[in-house]
Amino acid sequence: MKSKVTKAVFPVAGLGTRFLPATKSIPKEIMTLVDRPLIQYAIDEARAAGIKEFIFVTSRGKGALEDYFDHAPELENSLRRAGKDHLLEVLKTTNMDSGAIAYVRQHKALGLGHAVWCARRLIGNEPFAVILPDDVIAAEKPCLQQMVEAYAETGGNMVAAMEVPPEKASSYGVLDVREDMGSLVSVRGMVEKPKAEEAPSNLAVIGRYILNPKVLNNLNRMRSGAGGEIQLTDAIAEEIEESDNVYGFRFRGQRFDCGSKAGFLQATVAFGLARDDLRDELSEFLQEMAAVQNAAE
Repeated sequence: MKSKVTKAVFPVAGLGTRFLPATKSIPKEIMTLVDRPLIQYAIDEARAAGIKEFIFVTSRGKGALEDYFDHAPELENSLRRAGKDHLLEVLKTTNMDSGAIAYVRQHKALGLGHAVWCARRLIGNEPFAVILPDDVIAAEKPCLQQMVEAYAETGGNMVAAMEVPPEKASSYGVLDVREDMGSLVSVRGMVEKPKAEEAPSNLAVIGRYILNPKVLNNLNRMRSGAGGEIQLTDAIAEEIEESDNVYGFRFRGQRFDCGSKAGFLQATVAFGLARDDLRDELSEFLQEMAAVQNAAE
């Protein structure tokens, strides 16, 4: 019987230099997409997939991230006195039970593989998910939930995948596909950040993974890969050679790269337009902006 996936690792140790000066004083993960921080989208997606234990791999200066998930008694009392029950309900979604979240420190930025390895003692000998909060996915059924349902059939290791233009392959880990079964593909190999002409496919790995604990043993070897970093894709690729149990999963939904400014802005517009309380005003504004731009041209 396949074990249920109940633990998720959130690598949030990065400095967020692409968003300076904002990230000088606040962690990138609590930058706001419409009215929720990026990390809240990741946590909500994990909860929907049945995750019960949340492991954050952090670094110095991330205290605000830890405080965000704590209770705020003064704020809650103030809202209660003012009769703002709807806002109290909103706050409830940000509170985590005592002991549900654990924090481990990554003292040196040695790559995503190293960040996951830092959480090895908390993961133990169970399958686990990895969620990169920079990748925000708008989907009717949350992406990780889709993956957990597919994983119940396959077991092994699973990575979220999406088609990218060939010229962008060098920004991603890319799958070498053995067999394409539609939403699932079985994987023959994985190449981290290949040159466009050397990419084995245009199916790129994005920030959602369900992994077997054996991947942690592979990370123990501390081998550097692309960019001199310890790459998670390399440790997963070893599992292909040893156990032949790695799958790519084409999720249903739209992914936004909120690690880039353009991606963050695109996500803000898309999520704003998806909201009943914002759609009309925002849509009208965007049409006016487009009209002004067209007139200027």
